[in-house]
Amino acid sequence: MRLARALAAHEARVWAGLGLWLARRRDGVGDGVRALPYARAQASTMYAFLFVCVVETVGMSFFTAAYPVLHWVVLALDVYTVLLVLGFHAGSVVRPHTAGPEGLRIRQGATLDLRIPAALIGAVRRDLHFPGSVTPDGTLEVTVAAQTSVTVELTGPVTVTRLFRRPREVRTVRFHADEPHAAVEAVRGLMAAEPAR
Repeated sequence: MRLARALAAHEARVWAGLGLWLARRRDGVGDGVRALPYARAQASTMYAFLFVCVVETVGMSFFTAAYPVLHWVVLALDVYTVLLVLGFHAGSVVRPHTAGPEGLRIRQGATLDLRIPAALIGAVRRDLHFPGSVTPDGTLEVTVAAQTSVTVELTGPVTVTRLFRRPREVRTVRFHADEPHAAVEAVRGLMAAEPAR
């Protein structure tokens, strides 16, 4: 039952992301909050996949035209798939990483939303990394196009919860940003603003 609720919540976030994308709005980007986009590296792949889905939809529509019930069922599933793929990419566009008064927020479309208080950030650096199949203990790798470009070292653990995975504590976060130098600068700004620093 918990899995069904998690899937329903995830799908609701996908559709909400598509709505925000159509409305040209971004989630969590307000006054004093700096957006750190990450979707550019995956855009060409997502649009290519979307094109393949559209071609498949048209092809199946012709193949099933002689069977009305099957035709409409397959067409509905294909259109749903096209919108879902578009929603996955839209979620990444409208939910960028952010740096603001509440700290650093690392996101990945509708599947991840990790908030890191500025007080827990110990170090940040530009760090182009191509993760392997095994993620080191205590490390979160938020890849886009199989790469990360910024590494954040924490002074204490944060708990990460992702779809289909158990919560775990991490002390190192690697993520991708379209403009990694700007992301590092924004995170250093958060660190400098901390009174204890």
